[in-house]
Amino acid sequence: MSGTADPRHPWTRFVALGDSFTEGIGDPDETRPGYHRGWADRVAEELSLGAATTAASPKFSYANLAVRGKLIAQIRDEQIAPALELRPDLITLCAGGNDVIRPGGDPDEIARVLDTMVQILSTTGATIVLFNGPDVRETPVVGSIRGKVAIFNENIRTIAARHDALVADMWSLRELTRPEMWDEDRLHFSALGHHTIARMVLETMNVKHDLEPSEPRPVPQRTWRAARVDDAVWARHHLFPWVVRRLRGRSSGDGIHAKRPNFEPLFGGSMPPGSSSVEG
Repeated sequence: MSGTADPRHPWTRFVALGDSFTEGIGDPDETRPGYHRGWADRVAEELSLGAATTAASPKFSYANLAVRGKLIAQIRDEQIAPALELRPDLITLCAGGNDVIRPGGDPDEIARVLDTMVQILSTTGATIVLFNGPDVRETPVVGSIRGKVAIFNENIRTIAARHDALVADMWSLRELTRPEMWDEDRLHFSALGHHTIARMVLETMNVKHDLEPSEPRPVPQRTWRAARVDDAVWARHHLFPWVVRRLRGRSSGDGIHAKRPNFEPLFGGSMPPGSSSVEG
């Protein structure tokens, strides 16, 4: 597939900001231990294949500054400035989810911070894509805060309208209500979930792509007892550690660095040293 004759989009410098969702947690790459692929990598791969590659156009490159466990203030303080330095022409930002699910998280105050972040990022002139939250009605742990998520989502639409940003609408992506779309920890998306979200993001950006819908296998029927055993195992291995980290003021992202802090091409090897921040 060549982007030389018929480019599918105008972007050449894509940077993704956020937390575990954008880092790709739940979608580990078996070829790279410790690396998670996720929807952002999948979107970048499609954009790279569909980019213009003429002599006058620089090669498509992609940076991902997202780090698991980050709250919105941390994303603001740690990722906005590096993103501006990269001079992107496409920015995705998903922030605030970890704040919303916390007890006492105020979706209006969180949105106020997000609005400031988008205002700053908009000075780049880049296309900005924001994300609303999925419908968590059927989701353990966070299902009880469905109303807060809905309020936050409406605030995101207001912010997007104010700054001429796009909204990747996960709330309306009904496939995400299926259990196969979620990782075993029930807090992050599975590889299938990330794939499904990547398709939606590309369609939100009106980009033609080659990602085919993936129909998950039906969930095997389980007895009530088997389901309760699974719930107990999940709580011991995933819920309790998550609660303990929150009580101790720790984060799963402590000591973790962005997986792609500088622009790099998706295919054809790494950029030469120092080339990630030159004007393109």
